[in-house]
Amino acid sequence: MANPPRRPTNPMAAAEAAFKPVKKPAPPVRETAAAPSVRELVSIRIDRAVLDYFQGDGPGWQDRINDALRAMVEKRKTVQTTSPDGNVSAW
Repeated sequence: MANPPRRPTNPMAAAEAAFKPVKKPAPPVRETAAAPSVRELVSIRIDRAVLDYFQGDGPGWQDRINDALRAMVEKRKTVQTTSPDGNVSAW
């Protein structure tokens, strides 16, 4: 009677099984959107003259920049342009 092999499994088959692709990919992680009224910390580059203008009135210059940007967004939302293909867009 022949002796059975010391390792009953084929090492090549075991290695292939270890590197088989995952059957179901993990779902993408979705970032939760911030609430509309919550401010978000960002870093932007602006001209020195613009920064000096808003900082010239003292503390609260970041709020003044935010207010100016919000006013521009609201103004642009109200102005509608029609493209040549008849679609209406806010920009």
